[in-house]
Amino acid sequence: MNATALRNQPAWSALQAHYATTKDHHLKQYFADDPTRGQRFVAEAAGVYLDYSKNRINSDTLRLLLQLAVESGLRDRIDAMFRGDRINVSEDRAVLHVALRAPRGASLTIGGQNVVPGVHAVLDRMAAFAERLRSGDWKGHTQQRIRTVVNIGIGGSDLGPVMAYEALKHWSDRSLAFRFVSNVDGTDFLEAVSDLDPAQTLFIVSSKTFTTLETMTNANSARDWLLAGLNGDSAAVARHFVAVSTNASEVARFGIDTDNMFGFWDWVGGRYSMDAAIGLSTMLAIGPAHFRDMLAGFHEMDEHFRTAPFEQNLPVLLGMLTVWYTNFFDVQTIAVLPYEQYLKRFPAYLQQLTMESNGKSVTLDGKPVNYATGPIFWGEPGTNGQHSFYQLIHQGTRIIPCDFIAFLHSLNPLGRHHDILIANALAQTEALAFGKTATEVEAEGTPTQLVGHRVFTGNRPSNTILLDTLTPAALGKLVSLYEHSVFTQGAIWQVNCFDQWGVELGKVLAQRIVPELESRADPMLSHDSSTNNLIRRYRAAQRRD
Repeated sequence: MNATALRNQPAWSALQAHYATTKDHHLKQYFADDPTRGQRFVAEAAGVYLDYSKNRINSDTLRLLLQLAVESGLRDRIDAMFRGDRINVSEDRAVLHVALRAPRGASLTIGGQNVVPGVHAVLDRMAAFAERLRSGDWKGHTQQRIRTVVNIGIGGSDLGPVMAYEALKHWSDRSLAFRFVSNVDGTDFLEAVSDLDPAQTLFIVSSKTFTTLETMTNANSARDWLLAGLNGDSAAVARHFVAVSTNASEVARFGIDTDNMFGFWDWVGGRYSMDAAIGLSTMLAIGPAHFRDMLAGFHEMDEHFRTAPFEQNLPVLLGMLTVWYTNFFDVQTIAVLPYEQYLKRFPAYLQQLTMESNGKSVTLDGKPVNYATGPIFWGEPGTNGQHSFYQLIHQGTRIIPCDFIAFLHSLNPLGRHHDILIANALAQTEALAFGKTATEVEAEGTPTQLVGHRVFTGNRPSNTILLDTLTPAALGKLVSLYEHSVFTQGAIWQVNCFDQWGVELGKVLAQRIVPELESRADPMLSHDSSTNNLIRRYRAAQRRD
């Protein structure tokens, strides 16, 4: 289906007409007209409770959105993904990250081959290594115990692991410290290792090809740092480095024993790989048992997405609400606001998951779209964000739908803290929805000239996502929820959620510019006049001209 076909679908046309008649309807009126709205516009599955009643929708909106999902072939797309079809059409690959968390004994096939046994073989190797390191059986070159693990990666090889480590820190082994290096800026590496002892440090180098420029630049600096601290003995590399990669020859050339190389597959995209070998640092931190609990949480939400009717399907509901706001209200951004300090990196993780997946301007058949795709996702944990950007969400000129994520029980109960935290989350959704009128402001005795400044128009949409406690399983459910919401959006927009050609051009040009910056001789430059001038200015500062 091409872009024109999407806009010509009956449900799309009906939604346009429906939007025109309901776009100014206020949430206050929706709730006044239906006293049971807060109990009806909810869904619950896999231990996740979704309250979507504070959205600018009614029953007709929901019916038409789900009709659009049906007309767009969402069910067929779901079945194709779980079946192992090559739905990543631009790279001719299957998309089967759901196999990474399938239970032992399950069957998910690609080309007639069940991939689940291979997944569990890698998980078993990871678990064996994790047990050796966590127990102290694995020792460094000088027979000292490893005390710090440094994960070197970028993109999906960093954002998932660092998010998961922070999210599950409560469940981690505190006798081990973890650092994460991603930026090619040397400051990132040097600050990460400045207080470390090479004899007690293990590096995980995560790069599928083992050629990623940023990752391998940091890995080579890590090797130099290690050897400088261990008298230059190259044999030390094998005791202080492991690899997450599929390129055995490059891994061996680096000095890593390929027995300590953990692989994954081309049907796993980087941003969907935190539960594969890319999650080795997570398993080292929380242990194999908790890691498998996380995988079980992923799988539970996967199965819900695969089997539940659309009207009860949490990822489908979230995804279709995003379509509603993006394509009919012309919303540009969506805020994700976890009221849980451990999830402080969750919005950053979602930025890659959502925007690298659906930041596309052509359909599956390569034709330009003629509708909006891929809104900007951003956010910070509450209550910090309340004292930062909530002003714009409440009283700015833009509609910014919000996802509030909260947990009924704290992992660290301390006096009134959790009650106050949750009170703030609930209060924000109420304030965004219902606001405060000029009459209410005046009744408080506000001077006339200040009334306008204190009015809250309300009618600002939000979802509230509640879970019981932030366990490893809960994190898996939450990530899977958003993965499949992104998939739902992509199915409607008919874009490929699983490639990322947009990151390639700049990388290719950087490979061209690096030697031009480093050349001792004056290079022949053939860029545009701006880039040529900037290169010359940099070279002059380095005294290379």
